[in-house]
Amino acid sequence: MTTLEAAPFPPEQAAPKPPRRPGRTAGTVVVLGLLAFGVYSLTTLDFSWANIVSSLDNAQKVFSNMDPISLPPFGELMYLIGLTLGIVILGTVVAAAISVPVAWVSASNTTPSATLRWVGRAIGVITRSLPDVVLALAFSLAFVLGSPLPGIIAIGIHSIGMISKLFADAIEQIDDGPRLAIRAAGGSRAQEFWSGVVPQVLPSWIATVLHRFDINLRGSAILGYAGVGGLGYAMKVAFEQFPQGYGRGIGIAGVIFVLCLVVEIISSTIRRNLLGVEPRGRWFGDRAVRFVTRGRPRGGRTGNQQPIAVTVDSMTRQPWTARRIRNTAWAVGAVALVISSYWLADVDFADVNWSYMWPSIQSFWPPSTGPYTMGDFFEALLVTVQVAFAAALLSLAVSLVIGSLAARNVVPNPPVRNSFRVLLVVFRGIPELVLAILLIMITGLGNQAGVIALAVGGIGLLGKLIADSFEEVPPGPERALTATGAARGQRYLAATWPQALPSLIGNTMYLVDSNIRAATILGIVGGSGIGFYLMNASTLSTMHGQVTTLVVMMVVTVLTVEGVAAWLRRVFR
Repeated sequence: MTTLEAAPFPPEQAAPKPPRRPGRTAGTVVVLGLLAFGVYSLTTLDFSWANIVSSLDNAQKVFSNMDPISLPPFGELMYLIGLTLGIVILGTVVAAAISVPVAWVSASNTTPSATLRWVGRAIGVITRSLPDVVLALAFSLAFVLGSPLPGIIAIGIHSIGMISKLFADAIEQIDDGPRLAIRAAGGSRAQEFWSGVVPQVLPSWIATVLHRFDINLRGSAILGYAGVGGLGYAMKVAFEQFPQGYGRGIGIAGVIFVLCLVVEIISSTIRRNLLGVEPRGRWFGDRAVRFVTRGRPRGGRTGNQQPIAVTVDSMTRQPWTARRIRNTAWAVGAVALVISSYWLADVDFADVNWSYMWPSIQSFWPPSTGPYTMGDFFEALLVTVQVAFAAALLSLAVSLVIGSLAARNVVPNPPVRNSFRVLLVVFRGIPELVLAILLIMITGLGNQAGVIALAVGGIGLLGKLIADSFEEVPPGPERALTATGAARGQRYLAATWPQALPSLIGNTMYLVDSNIRAATILGIVGGSGIGFYLMNASTLSTMHGQVTTLVVMMVVTVLTVEGVAAWLRRVFR
């Protein structure tokens, strides 16, 4: 028998290397530059553990002089919790309702025209750049003092940016088959959307709204500094009574933390159930088609197994299974909660001073700098960006460890993995702005306390995103390395990490984007940066032109960060 041997390749063709894309090199340089800027920001802000340790003496003095930690009377506490939940629920629901048409025109596969798509995306960027506390301060001029409406409107407008963007992203990722089938059958655009798009994106949309509700609840405490009632306002009033009121303020802050933690656990459970269940069939219009296989025939042969299409009637004719009953109960409960939140928030549209509405809007134009210069504003903006990058760098360093240990394909031991998952839930439940308020007031560290607070809050978000990214990588390379006898650490560094790198970069830039908006608020509660000027300019109508200038600067900054993030994701994909 003749043995056939393959002719060897010439040396120059033995191991051809794939061409390196120029964009990858530029992207690597940009990532290294961003990391260097984060380190530079930490040094510029004089961040050091020595400063933190030295501030403990001040903290001890404050704690020794304040009254014991206490809470408001039970009835008053329940009223404050209900008022806070009502404002946050209504604001989030209003934002979700407005985000549906915005997402429809923003998605590339459903928008009627390129111009409308640009308009939809612009609405999302602008509303994301407007801090909710600044909106609340501006709207409070046109409402009766203590009205919840400024808080509801502020939360609603600010939330449109994130919700509409994620809604549009979900629409762009759908299977276009059902939508195109409806169009081919002569359906209208409305029928395409409600029958071909919404059934596919509804679980993702619900998860997005729940996630935004968590964020709004954690951020609602700061609305108290704009005069919006609820737990945040009660905490603000308590902290102003120095030092005796600190015990009551810390007690209310603890209630906010527990409330955020409970809501985070509930919403995480709902999101996991919604997104973790695979659809049982593909939807075409109002009928589902499920592909199944015939049972194995007698005799053990499998050759007759053929896929057949089983047509199921519309949802109204399906049997009432346990899953359907549970989902219906959740839907009814959600509707009842939204309706009851109207009374919890104690909404009264008679609170609107319509005669002040138009003059208040006019006071924001034209833009101005007031007694300051653009150099002052740019210097303040730089401080805000530095706080955001410094906090993101600290969050990244810790999240890489915790997120890796919470990933199923990195740590196969369930008790260890679940322990770190629980730790991430605890971190996500901490309201970073409440923590910043406590640290700034107790330690007096200003921006350094803000960096710590944002870093702690970012660990929960970024750690979860990192863990999910690691678990979602294709398992082929990991299995191949395991088959060759590679250790767990080698598999992590050679297969898991490289595949998750694009997602890791994108998630970190998303955290930076979020930190920029959160760092803006730090100036309102005792830090510096652009928030300091926003707070001063929002209090007097004669200074509202400065608010417009500062908001435009924030919009440009957020656009720049989002553009860099999108480019990096595309380069490293």
